[in-house]
Amino acid sequence: MSSYLESTARERIARLFDGASFVEFLPPSARVISPHLGQLDAPVAFDDGVVVGRALLAGETVFAAAQEGGFMGGAVGEVHGAKLVGLLRRAVAERVGAVLLLMETGGVRLHEANAGLIAVSEVMRAVLDARAAGVAVITLAGGSNGVFGGMGIVARCTNAIVMSEEGRLAMSGPEVIETASGVEEFDSRDRALVWRTTGGKHRFLLGDCQAIVADSVAAFRQAAIDTIAQCRMRPAALTLAELEQEQAMLGERIARFGDMADPLEIWAALGIEQPAALPMLEAAQFMAAAAPYRIGGR
Repeated sequence: MSSYLESTARERIARLFDGASFVEFLPPSARVISPHLGQLDAPVAFDDGVVVGRALLAGETVFAAAQEGGFMGGAVGEVHGAKLVGLLRRAVAERVGAVLLLMETGGVRLHEANAGLIAVSEVMRAVLDARAAGVAVITLAGGSNGVFGGMGIVARCTNAIVMSEEGRLAMSGPEVIETASGVEEFDSRDRALVWRTTGGKHRFLLGDCQAIVADSVAAFRQAAIDTIAQCRMRPAALTLAELEQEQAMLGERIARFGDMADPLEIWAALGIEQPAALPMLEAAQFMAAAAPYRIGGR
């Protein structure tokens, strides 16, 4: 069984899709690199930390992008973002059924500052444009760097998010929160707290992701197939009703849990009798046990 967490972006692409069906757009041989990093004497990558292209998934053509957490933590710069935007726009032009975003990123690449921020905003717009055109966009999150910053917002703009327990999703990373507000607010060295707060199981209970899978490429592959099938059963576009539902869900969460300092308190408030035992369950067992307590969701 291949661990999704331990795989590189290219290994995930090679193992997730059918055979050798992946065809890369702008491969490393094209040498499209960041125009900013060289000026700072920073290392560059010939794919700028993201692999994009077309592949077959259970015989169906899909587009896919995989961020490489080993290069600057998967952070987004000008070229990195442009490749994601181009992929999404091409998906609309070629009318593919789905785009899979294999996210692993700390957010914006600080080396590129405003260019990175603009890139993330363009990715967000491209995701919503793709959805409006009927293309389902699905996030897979199980990398060691998590999905943070502006790309965390992008993930929540997609049709569905599939996570492993090891995956993490949030706006700000633990170290960022600690630096800004102090260790009393959030201790980034408390790994159990970090995963209780940003990990896949907590995100599922709060309605931020739609499925939890085991840490294997095979499990993510099957979840991607299943999620695409589910997306066909409802409109891909984000509707006003869904936005209002999301807003109501967030308001409910703040009202119910705003004064709580630890996710274990939230799980107890959801009615889970033994909240400390829930994280110990395997993915399939957890999904079955947690589903009755899950709030909101899409």
